[in-house]
Amino acid sequence: MSDDLTYRSYLALDELLALQRPRSKPEHPDELLFIVVHQSSELWFKVLLRDLDALANAFQKRDPGLALWQIQRINGLMRIVSAQLSSLSLLPPQHFAEFRTNLGTSSGSQSVQFRAIEAASGLREPWFIEMLGERGKVPEVIQRWLDRPTLQDLFFDFLNKEGVSLEQLYLGPGPSMPFFIAEELLEYEMEFGQWRFKHAQLVERMLGPATSGTGGSTGANMLHRTTSIRFFPKLAEVRAKFFTR
Repeated sequence: MSDDLTYRSYLALDELLALQRPRSKPEHPDELLFIVVHQSSELWFKVLLRDLDALANAFQKRDPGLALWQIQRINGLMRIVSAQLSSLSLLPPQHFAEFRTNLGTSSGSQSVQFRAIEAASGLREPWFIEMLGERGKVPEVIQRWLDRPTLQDLFFDFLNKEGVSLEQLYLGPGPSMPFFIAEELLEYEMEFGQWRFKHAQLVERMLGPATSGTGGSTGANMLHRTTSIRFFPKLAEVRAKFFTR
């Protein structure tokens, strides 16, 4: 352990605290809040991607205990990401309007890490792939997930190798480890959906329901449509079988 290592140097605080660069002149006091919330989200996204990778590896190693712990940790992180997003509710819309023009064409929809999380979680719809662009132009952090099976496929492959069917998860003698993993995967889908809904509500509260987003998107209307996206549709479908017999 280096004797000259300090809290300040270990966390690179000088560099970190210099990364908030408000563009409004004179500087609007609330622009710092806006920047910090989004930079914090990107830091949490970085941790989430690392843990999603670890979850995928746990499925491939057929380690149910590690997979369960990993998805529970991911769900805890999602709750943190969602909670810190609520900080934007402290930004009055009239204040945001005063510095919004300084954002240019920047938009949260341009977040490469967020798109990577969607790809890692299983989003493969044609509109999503088309939005990312042609192969070779897609950022590596996203492409590496597009080249891998979805989490749903990895989980089903894990079940198959364990000799467990989807129906057995719910019709067996009692809750099993795979059952608890399946429930946590659905919890993750729900946490992600709640984050999307909260994001849409915040945008609507700040911009109104019909105002375009800063990057030219349809704003809250577009965000509300994303709340119906499902990462594990087959896990939800198997439940319906118990009520349609």
